Amino acid sequence: MFTPKYPTPDTAPTAPAPYVPPVHTPVPYGPAPVQPHHPSPSNRPTVQLTPGSTLTLAAAGGALVLVVGAVLVSMLLAVAVTAASVAVCAVVVRSVRKSDRR
Repeated sequence: MFTPKYPTPDTAPTAPAPYVPPVHTPVPYGPAPVQPHHPSPSNRPTVQLTPGSTLTLAAAGGALVLVVGAVLVSMLLAVAVTAASVAVCAVVVRSVRKSDRR
């Protein structure tokens, strides 16, 4: 029951052929001279920051932080108002149920 079942030899996959690396043939005139590698200049324009552009980036970053902060605070306030209204509703329902028992 727990012994492995092997396929019959005629249906078993055959082993792949062994890897044979290519044979290196020497160049009749010797090896090619090694050229020094110089990185090619990039076609992208470089960004140069002037004092005015730095000030603009700082102002934009500050404005972004203020906007994101305002959005997060408003979402927190919405959650707090919802929680308070649910708590008031719970107190009212509890009061109504308590008065019905009397």
